[in-house]
Amino acid sequence: MESKEEGWRGFLGLCQQAQDLKELDELFWLFLTPEERDAIRDRFRIVQELLRGEKTQRQMANDLKVSIAKITRGSNFLKILEQNLRGRLESLLK
Repeated sequence: MESKEEGWRGFLGLCQQAQDLKELDELFWLFLTPEERDAIRDRFRIVQELLRGEKTQRQMANDLKVSIAKITRGSNFLKILEQNLRGRLESLLK
């Protein structure tokens, strides 16, 4: 029986094989519900704002219409993120 980790890695591998952004978008529409896509969109925007570092968590929560707990969760994950990946994210998302 396939483990959850193997299933996740399989999904990531499938996404990696997408020919272009349109195909990747179609895969996400197939596998993710509208609510899951919204959650990913919110997490992306939270991480982007945290990396910019221009607003307080309360301002971010208000502007993005998310809870402060979601902002704090994103901030905590950024603190433990591998430094090389964090640096790449900072250069890509700022």
